[in-house]
Amino acid sequence: MAPLASLAEALAWLDAHIDYEATAPSRRALPTLARTRQLMTLLGDPQASYPSVHLTGTNGKGSTAAMTTALLGAMGLSVGTYTSPNLARVNERLARAGEPIADDAFTEVLGTLALLEPLLDERPTRFELLTAAAFAWFAEEAVDAAVVEVGVGGTWDATNVLAAQVAVLTNISYDHTDILGPTLEGIAADKAGIVKPGSTVVVGETDAGLVAIIRRVADEAGAAQVWVRGEEFDCTANRLAVGGRLVDLRTPGGSYPELLVPLHGAHQGLNAACALAAAEAFFGAPLDEEVVADGLAAARVPGRLEVLGRRPLCLVDGAHNVAGTHALARSLREDFAMEGRRVAVVGMLGGRDPSAMLAPLVGAGIGTVVACSPSSPRALAADVVAEAALSLGADAAVAGSVAEAVDVARSLVDEEGLVVVTGSLYVVADARAALRQSAGRVFGS
Repeated sequence: MAPLASLAEALAWLDAHIDYEATAPSRRALPTLARTRQLMTLLGDPQASYPSVHLTGTNGKGSTAAMTTALLGAMGLSVGTYTSPNLARVNERLARAGEPIADDAFTEVLGTLALLEPLLDERPTRFELLTAAAFAWFAEEAVDAAVVEVGVGGTWDATNVLAAQVAVLTNISYDHTDILGPTLEGIAADKAGIVKPGSTVVVGETDAGLVAIIRRVADEAGAAQVWVRGEEFDCTANRLAVGGRLVDLRTPGGSYPELLVPLHGAHQGLNAACALAAAEAFFGAPLDEEVVADGLAAARVPGRLEVLGRRPLCLVDGAHNVAGTHALARSLREDFAMEGRRVAVVGMLGGRDPSAMLAPLVGAGIGTVVACSPSSPRALAADVVAEAALSLGADAAVAGSVAEAVDVARSLVDEEGLVVVTGSLYVVADARAALRQSAGRVFGS
């Protein structure tokens, strides 16, 4: 085929491939890494040309990846980062030094994959192609390190062609049970499948039974060492601060007091502990305290308890499972103790239990839920979300779009109130766009 002439043409080619993120498959009968491995071979195994940190977990992957990237960058490394999903543009998934891949470079790397595709035994998925594009681009850019977030699970995720020096498992809870699990023990074992021989494993999960499973899988894989939060490393103090959290962290190499993490929510202190442990494991030595402070202070995670407006306070948070909404609820109580009315804009994907998702938010003082549908074929009907809110004792309204839901929510609160948008990153992405276009003062990156 002819080279792809523009980014629009390249993205059209990419989007013509099956997109499991959009179609939400049930458990695949024959999971395989064969397509990705064949593609890597055709590319010359670019993923082997740089050391890497591989991250999985039910929640906190994106934040931990961002902080790990910032810490490695503060040490002077050129760092490539691969995350998913994106909020505004797919380019965001592939970044170097925190900057998304440029359109021309993205077009070029996708064009290379399009030329190679006819040589493959099977047609790859969209995520497999994006993963290959990231690994190839990182090699072309000669990055010093890559920080790579899994898509789903671990063992059979396309990113698991990496032989990472450091594997991070942030936590284990219920999510994607149509593909993983259905038990927590099964989810833990699947996620631990990213561990490679000789690697250091950083475990943020603290449940003894799940940690035992992760240790067993890590031992079978030939890991060099396993660091568990609460044992080898920890967040020993976690306090509310202006613009985020003030934390004390401990690693096998030392203690790091009073570090500002410019992200909201107590859970970010735990993510910071995992990120610092991962960075120390990567270098095989403790980091200078000033470097750690500078690195964490530079971390940015759009869409995670991100403030996008004041008076009323407008937040967006990509909580998309029950564990995520519990963390959000805790943050609403501790970090954003507003006096005024609290309204949530909520849209969910199918497969979620809306009552279980909403209950923590109602318990945190959300009195009204404005329900909407994410812009995804997997969207849960807005009226189902509204009915769940009513059953929990909250008021509810239904909006025809995310932008309309944001407008309705803002009309329901005064300047002392709070509007939070959550339930799906699809909803967060649309809400960010709507809030940035509003006439009021806009905050955020």
